[in-house]
Amino acid sequence: MIDSAKPMFDSELQSLPVFKRGKVRDIYVVDDAHLLIVATDRLSAFDVVLSDTIPGKGIVLTSLAEFWFDRTADIVPNHRSSIRLEDVVSDVRDRIALIARAVVVRRLEALPVEAIVRGYLIGSGWRDYLARATVCGIRLPAGLSEAARLPEPIFTPSTKASSGGHDENITFDQMIALVGHDLATQIRSVSLQVYQKAAAQAEQRGIIIADTKLEFGINEHGRLHLIDEVLTPDSSRFWPAEHYRPGRSPPSFDKQFVRDYLESVGWNKQAPAPRLPLSVIEQTASKYQEAKRRLMHE
Repeated sequence: MIDSAKPMFDSELQSLPVFKRGKVRDIYVVDDAHLLIVATDRLSAFDVVLSDTIPGKGIVLTSLAEFWFDRTADIVPNHRSSIRLEDVVSDVRDRIALIARAVVVRRLEALPVEAIVRGYLIGSGWRDYLARATVCGIRLPAGLSEAARLPEPIFTPSTKASSGGHDENITFDQMIALVGHDLATQIRSVSLQVYQKAAAQAEQRGIIIADTKLEFGINEHGRLHLIDEVLTPDSSRFWPAEHYRPGRSPPSFDKQFVRDYLESVGWNKQAPAPRLPLSVIEQTASKYQEAKRRLMHE
């Protein structure tokens, strides 16, 4: 039984079989054509799931994903279904605990790549640029600084790591080898459109979307769909526009705050991760809530 008064590390539903547990989401089988996705309060950093939860995080992720699925449906269809939570979770107490953090989605074939769009030079892209003046094989102008806005957004795919593994950046040609030319080209085009539309809207609300990661699946007819989550603080870097200065990594409304703490204590990025101080947990929860408040005008 789920206790709605506590942060959720694991969901434990008796009425539905588990399909899989991801780094953040627990997925249950509804029927042959549908799944139930539960966004827990787990947090992963450097592809390792931490033992500490971020209270309310799963609700923020679900709310923002739904917000952006609505606003990108004109670009690409997504995995959402019309089935209600109360139609698939029979236990009332479980259902109450899942409100605002669980959705019933259509079951699609997930593609083995992650679609990353970068509008700014930061993170692994910045490190790649320093070493080779390229990001995932894409040559960029000389003289760019850390956190610089790129002349135009770039598409830089990565592999999709299995549990316990690490995602690896790949070139577009390597992506073609994994999913085929036509699908790779469509994913690149759609990803750039989704990013550009969302970035323009977020900028009006004082948030810079520095980069984002998207995931896709196909239905039985081979039609592309956006799946998992979209433009949340877990899958994107959100920067407050008022604090942005090229040449340094800005503060953020996402889990970069946790990454920075883990880097500061010299963690080797292998499981298990260090425990987080209460102050880091509270500030991270506050950052997630602030991103939601700004983007959704709450």
